[in-house]
Amino acid sequence: MTTDTSTKSPEAAAVPPSGAASDKRVQTGHKRLLTRRDRLTLGLMAGLPTILHVALVWVTALASIALAFTTWDGIGFDAIKWVGLENFKQLFNDNPQFWPAVQHNVIWFVVLILIPTPLGLFLAVQLDKKIRFSRVYQTAFFLPVVLSMAVIGFVWQLVYNPDTGLINSLIGANEPGKYIDWIGDPDLNLWAILIAASWRHAGYMMILYLAGLKGVDPALREASALDGAGEWQTFKNVIFPTLRPTNTIVLVVTIIEALRAFDLVFVFNKGAEGTELLSILVTNNIIGESSRIGYGSAIAVVLLVISLVVIIPYLVATFRKERRA
Repeated sequence: MTTDTSTKSPEAAAVPPSGAASDKRVQTGHKRLLTRRDRLTLGLMAGLPTILHVALVWVTALASIALAFTTWDGIGFDAIKWVGLENFKQLFNDNPQFWPAVQHNVIWFVVLILIPTPLGLFLAVQLDKKIRFSRVYQTAFFLPVVLSMAVIGFVWQLVYNPDTGLINSLIGANEPGKYIDWIGDPDLNLWAILIAASWRHAGYMMILYLAGLKGVDPALREASALDGAGEWQTFKNVIFPTLRPTNTIVLVVTIIEALRAFDLVFVFNKGAEGTELLSILVTNNIIGESSRIGYGSAIAVVLLVISLVVIIPYLVATFRKERRA
């Protein structure tokens, strides 16, 4: 006679299946995932940076745009007077420093795109070959990027010192009557500062291109080698075309670097003759001896518009690629 093994004891029937118990625990845990304290913590962590960003970036940017159409010396809000486009008319027609500053910003961009950018690409290609001590070389070339622009300015001031500087000592121009004033000479100071800026920019470009080269499919190199292509032909016809997204980023970054150039020039000679930049004009007019906040804001608006002309097409192209993907 067989016994019915399907009969369960009351204790066994009271115990739910393991799967049901786990589901219940998951649901309970999900309900308790965001407690009131968690929501408060997340609100503070996300809210405070957002408030600071809006207050320090968006509010100040909108305030600068509004002040560009006024005159104000910064003393008392009742002294703000609406003048419309007068600041912009004066900026484009009566300011002898504006167009030289625009020209210097353009020169800054051209030099950065023609000298340190190809140099950074060359360094990246060499380091991508997995040579010995490549990590040491990467660190050495990238070190100027880590340093602040103020520190770089102080270092290069020592290099350009007309009396005890490295360059004048090497070329024998550190004696009385032979001094070369790299910083004080209006014909030389911009180019001297650009050398310091290029020294830093090359390491930045090296890292960007090195990241792009790491994303190149090794199969493309192997196929090119099987076809008998040399190293230069492989780079020109196979590798460089795949770096198009990286080239776009490099172009945008270089334009932004040229527009926001300020630190080096201010540390070297505070934007003296020969080194005028738009950012220097903004600073000199807003916090200079004769505070002209409305006029300085007008220059800042011009700089903002130029930046948006570059940034908006890049963002539009990026979003389109993400949608297609």
